[in-house]
Amino acid sequence: MKAIQTAFFGIIILVLSGCRQGEKQQQPAAAPPVAAKSAKPANEGRQRIVNGAGASFPYPVYAAWANEYHKRTGVKINYQSIGSGGGIAQIKVKTVDFGASDAPLKKEELDRIGIIQWPMVMGGVVPVVNLKGIQPGDLKISAAVFADIFLGKIKKWNEKAIAALNPGVKLPPSNITVVHRSDGSGTTWIFTNYLDKVSPEWHKRVGTDKAVSWPVGIGGKGNEGVTAYVKRVEGSIGYVEFAYALQNKLTYLQLQNRAGKFVSPTIESFQSAAANADWKNAPGFYLVLTDQPGEASWPITGATFILFYKQQADPRTAKTCLDFFAWCFNNGDRQAEKLAYVPMPQSVQELVENSWRAQIRSAGRPVWK
Repeated sequence: MKAIQTAFFGIIILVLSGCRQGEKQQQPAAAPPVAAKSAKPANEGRQRIVNGAGASFPYPVYAAWANEYHKRTGVKINYQSIGSGGGIAQIKVKTVDFGASDAPLKKEELDRIGIIQWPMVMGGVVPVVNLKGIQPGDLKISAAVFADIFLGKIKKWNEKAIAALNPGVKLPPSNITVVHRSDGSGTTWIFTNYLDKVSPEWHKRVGTDKAVSWPVGIGGKGNEGVTAYVKRVEGSIGYVEFAYALQNKLTYLQLQNRAGKFVSPTIESFQSAAANADWKNAPGFYLVLTDQPGEASWPITGATFILFYKQQADPRTAKTCLDFFAWCFNNGDRQAEKLAYVPMPQSVQELVENSWRAQIRSAGRPVWK
C-alpha cells in the first residue's frame, strides 16, 4: 500500500486503503436514510463506540448501515476497510470487537480460534475494464478466456479469443494490463475460487486463496486500490465488488455462466446464484456461491461474513455489536439493495440469531436472549 485514505460517512470513521501516495479517489457513497421497522437503542441511551475491521467488499453497505444506525441510536461503528486477511488477523489478536471476511473460515478453524462466523450480506465480484468506446455490458467474455487473461496467455484486446465472442465490437490492439489485489483479500478469495473451478490450468498453477502468486499484473490494495488503477490505466482489466463498479462508473463485462449464458451483474443475477444456498446445513455457515447453476446466475457471487468470539470479556460491548447486526438484518434491506447487495433471507437471519443465543457467552451467561 502506498497510502491510506480516510473517508467519513456521517459520524462513523472508516479507514480505506489502496490508492497511490497523495491521490484522492471517489468512494462509494452511503445510501440515504430509510425508515426503520424498529430500532431498540443498543446502549440504554448512552453513546458507545465499537470497533471492527476487515473486508472491503461490504464497505459501502456497512458504511450506509452504520451511518443510519448512529442517527437512530447514538452508537458509533468504527469499521476499518483493510481487507479480509487483515480482519482475520485483527480478530485473532483481539484488537477489534469484530472481524469481517469474504473468505469464510471452515468450522475446524473457527473452533480452534474460539470464534463463530455468520453471513451478513451477499454480492457479486465483477470484471471491470478501461477501454475507449466500450460501455458497461458491451463486452462478453467466457470463463476460459477470462482465466487465460489473468494467466497472461491472452495479451491484447483484439486477440481472436476475445473477438470471436464479440462480433461487431471494435476492439483496440492495445496490450491488456491485469489489475489484481496486492493485499490479503476475501474478494480475491471469491475471485480465485471461481477461476479455480472453471480453469484446470488456474487450479494447477495458482489455486484459491486470499493472496496468490499472480502470473501477471499490477496490484492495488483494497477494492479501492483496484478501482483507482483501472480508472487510470487504459487497457486494464480488474475485479471489484459490484458497488465499487457502480459508484465509480466503471465498465463491467458480461460473463458466461455455468449454464453457458452471458449475464450482466445485477442484483437479480446475484439473487439467482444465492438461491442455491443451503445455509441451514452448512457447518459454521461455511458456504461458497461461485459458479452456481441457473441460466440467470452471476458466476462470481459470494457472501461476506462477521467473525466474533464465543467468549466475550465485556458483555456490554458484545451486546452493542449484536444489537447493531440485528438492526442491519431487520432494517437494512433497502439500503443493501440500493447498493446492489443481496440481503440475507429472513430464515437465515433467524438461524444466525439462534447461533448467537447458543454460542456467545460472557461469564457463562448468554449475551443474546
